[in-house]
This record gives sequence, structure tokens and C-alpha cells, in this order.
Amino acid sequence: MIKKSRKSKINWGLTLLAIPGTAVLFAIYYIPMFGLVIPFKRIDYSRGIFGSDWISPVFKNFEFFFNSNDAVRITSNTLSMNFCFILITVLVSIGLALLMYQFSARKVKLFQTCMFVPYFISWVVASYVVYALLCPDMGVMSVLCKKLGFSVPNFYNTPHYWRIIMPLAYLWKNVGYMTLLYYATLLGMDIHLLEAAAIDGATKKQRTWYIMLPFLKPTIVLMVLLQTGKIFNADFGMFYFLPRNSGTLYRVTDVIDTYVYRALRDTGDIGMASAMGLFQTLAGFATLYVINVVIRKIDRDNALF
Repeated sequence: MIKKSRKSKINWGLTLLAIPGTAVLFAIYYIPMFGLVIPFKRIDYSRGIFGSDWISPVFKNFEFFFNSNDAVRITSNTLSMNFCFILITVLVSIGLALLMYQFSARKVKLFQTCMFVPYFISWVVASYVVYALLCPDMGVMSVLCKKLGFSVPNFYNTPHYWRIIMPLAYLWKNVGYMTLLYYATLLGMDIHLLEAAAIDGATKKQRTWYIMLPFLKPTIVLMVLLQTGKIFNADFGMFYFLPRNSGTLYRVTDVIDTYVYRALRDTGDIGMASAMGLFQTLAGFATLYVINVVIRKIDRDNALF
């Protein structure tokens, strides 16, 4: 019997469609990787990045941050805030997704629209909304406190309030996006599993705990892993604009990104700023790798790699 060789055919239509996206991906994520030499250079603008001299000692650009008296405080603020953001967003979005799954299609459209709109609002606009609520003179909260006979708190001069304000603002802006991800996952679940469980006498709580949550587990693990990889990177727009760069709030709201921005603005040293960007990326990757190894030991199927 003579075997006929099958020649692989290229789908030129799909290839042409993929070229623009591939080019953008390459331009945004791969070409800038040549800039990894910047943290180890003494940048001379007249000579360019590759023509500039290598800095000596090679890790000198990293010293400004790690020798700073604020390094521990800024790093702890970044990690604690991001951990809080991940925790509350996951818990609230899962709860909302489970509730939405019980609603009719019309109600779901209404709720998902209301929750998803804040995701497209920039932190600049959100900062004015927050200021309208918390302004010491004419803010909604200030007027309400005056009418109720309470003392008017000065939110922009009292750091401890922002340990609550920042997570609430992050939740308001991002919970809709995360909820839709989990809700879309639930839509892929076989409805016959829930019907069979209901016929067998399982309550709503039992169906949620033993069927719906296990079905969401891979998506939950994936989203947590992806967010953990950015745990050393704070949302600059949020931490800079929301507290209006108030110096009295730095004890709580100052993170690595805002600290580096102010240092870059004052010194103009892009080598120093690039060094901190490289540190954040490597630290985030190391954290992601360790957590992924732990998850792989527990349940290999849910590991990212």
C-alpha cells in the first residue's frame, strides 16, 4: 500500500488576520526588552542607551531605594495593599457571580452593566468623585457629619482612613470585571449537574459548595496567580491621584511606584527608575513561581505551568 503524503496547508486568511496582533504584541512586549540594559548604565542622552557607559558598581542604580529609610515602609505598603485588593476582590466577585447566576437574563444584564461601567472610569475622574465625597469643607460626608452633629473628619490629613478608602475604591472599580469573568465561567457549567443534585435533595448551599465552587476553582486559581505576579506593582494612577499626592498620607498611600516617580521627577535619573522596574518584575516573577510550585504540589491540574 502506497501512503500518500499529506502536505500541511496554510490558512492564509487567518494568518493575515493574526499579523497585526502579532506585530503589536512584538512591538509592545519584546522590543522594549532591549531596555533591560538601562538599570546597569549611566545614561548619557547624547550617546544613547547602548553608547552610554556601564555603571560601576553594576548595582549602583538599585542602591538609592534599598539604602533609603523608607524602603521597608514603601514595600510593606505595596504588598499589604495588593494582598488586600486580591483577597477582597476575589471573595466579593465570587459571591456576586454566584448571586447573578440565580437571576434572570434581564436582571443580569442590568447588574453587569452597572458593575462594569466603573472599570472604564480613569482614576483621575475617580479622584474627583472621591474628593466630592470627602472634601473637608463641602464634601458629602462633611455636610452629613455636620447635620448629624458629629465632628467633621479631615480625610486628606488622616492616614488611617485610607486603609479602608483605598480597598473600597479598588473594589468599586474592579469588582465588576472580575465578577463577569467568574459569571462567564459558571455559564459553561452543565446545568444538569445542579438539577440532578436538586432532585437528590441537595440544598442551594450544598449545590454551591460541592458543585459550583469546584467548577470555579481553576478560574479562581488562575486569576489569583496572575494577580500575584503583579503584587510588587501598585496601580500608580490609583495611589497618586486618589489621595491627591498628599504628603501627610504617605505613611499609608506611598508605594514603590509613586516613590520612584517622585524620585525620577526630582533627579531625572531614568537608570534608577528602570532599576526599580526591573526589581518589581523579578520579585513578582519569583513570588508567582513559588506560589505556582506550591499549587502544583497540592493540585497539579490547577497550576499555571
